[in-house]
Amino acid sequence: MALPSEPSPVPAYDRVVLVYNPQSSGDGEQRAEQARATLAEQAPQLTVALKATEYAGHARVIAEEEARAGRVLVVSVSGDGGYNEVVQGVMAAGDGTRSGAVAAVLPAGNANDHRRATRERPLVDAIAAARVSRIDLLRVEIAGEGGPRWAHSYLGLGITPTVALELERGGKGSLREIVTTIRAFSGFHPFEIDVDGEGRKRFDSLVLANTTEMAKYVTLSDGDPADGLFEVVTLPHRSKLRLLAYAIRAAVKGLGPQPRTSRFSFTTLSPIPVQLDGEVLDLPAHRGVAVRIAPQALATVV
Repeated sequence: MALPSEPSPVPAYDRVVLVYNPQSSGDGEQRAEQARATLAEQAPQLTVALKATEYAGHARVIAEEEARAGRVLVVSVSGDGGYNEVVQGVMAAGDGTRSGAVAAVLPAGNANDHRRATRERPLVDAIAAARVSRIDLLRVEIAGEGGPRWAHSYLGLGITPTVALELERGGKGSLREIVTTIRAFSGFHPFEIDVDGEGRKRFDSLVLANTTEMAKYVTLSDGDPADGLFEVVTLPHRSKLRLLAYAIRAAVKGLGPQPRTSRFSFTTLSPIPVQLDGEVLDLPAHRGVAVRIAPQALATVV
């Protein structure tokens, strides 16, 4: 899908920083080196640097520092979770509503849903063309936290973070993923939250999505990451057999059109894991969460 672009007489960036995790099981370092070599041929006017992360959360720190230093494109050479860190960083360097730099993701991880859903051409070609687009983000405000968190793709509760946690414990790889997913289904329990304006509700899954895809194979909706709305994909509690049938339908043919909104809020009733773009965080009981769309908050190349 074509995203809105920002024509400008001044290029949006004159530097490119490729951020990768040398400890990742993917091919991040190799892909970063290849991108730098190709950009040297296609866009010799750009300064291109590689930066390796040294600890968990370091990509966020790098992205914020680079964003504050000038006109830069920060590329996360990773999966969706690593890109989430870069998005947090460039948003922290912004004005609270828009990013302080351009950000993009070069897929090198297990889950690359965001890039797959937004891709218009090879990323290196998009970088060389320097045509910047803007997409929406989910602005996630959690009571008791000092500032917002951001999600480029989705916030998920229920079976989504449950499977993610099991994958972290059991390892990734096609066969392991199948075994892990089956184990997650067998041990899964529904959750209850207090939905603002609707009261207490029990779900197997709740996904607030700004992307059309999730978990490599699941088609959530026919939404648009730049339309000023996000999709609310809910699955009320049902039998595990029906839950499995629902998951198969999502993987095989997609879930079809879903309700859309610009705001959704709820309060946890018990401790619960929440997934943001592949990163899992634990929320305590009785914690309010407000999710709002941030229209065209992130500058990117696709």
